[in-house]
Amino acid sequence: MRIADAYGYQYFGQIEQIQYTFNVKKGDEQVSRFWIWEPKLDKVTFNAMNYTETITYFRGDLEADVANKFKKIDAWFTNDNYWLLFPLLVARDTQLKVEDIGRQKLPMGDGKAGCVVVTFPAHGGYTPGDIYELYLDDNFRLTQWVYRRAGSEKPTRITTWEDYRQAGPLTVALNHRGEDDNFRVWFTNVGVKMAGVDGWMFADN
Repeated sequence: MRIADAYGYQYFGQIEQIQYTFNVKKGDEQVSRFWIWEPKLDKVTFNAMNYTETITYFRGDLEADVANKFKKIDAWFTNDNYWLLFPLLVARDTQLKVEDIGRQKLPMGDGKAGCVVVTFPAHGGYTPGDIYELYLDDNFRLTQWVYRRAGSEKPTRITTWEDYRQAGPLTVALNHRGEDDNFRVWFTNVGVKMAGVDGWMFADN
């Protein structure tokens, strides 16, 4: 998938750990969550301002226990990971429908861009029936996206993808602005640890 390759997907199998702090501002409310993800083990470490301890769990253990106390945290992890790594995660998920619909008008501002629509299965997971419209530049990197919860006709969220940086071999967008000043997502402390390499490789903030 050319979109995923534009973000360094060819190196994803060599990644031991990814860490980042997810920050979101909605109106006057701001939330921050810190994550470390080990993709090969699907192991997650979590901390946030209102949690007194660091929590670690294996995502594979959650499916066997629907009442698992980490389900809420894992839903946050899924959300936050999408904002940072969506193009890479799409390439790893064989259940998604991916359709190139050609050049379309940008949802924010003037102009057109190539558009790819990603549709999640109607059942299962945290995002049943969700639709994402990805608007791409000439290098197959996202410039904007539209999120439609459960395939709703009216967009649930429209934001930019901007402030691109390198974290090791991965390309990441550190900033997502909404249609007004009431919504923004941004990332800090983004780092990647590669197999056979000592230390973290951090994106410049």
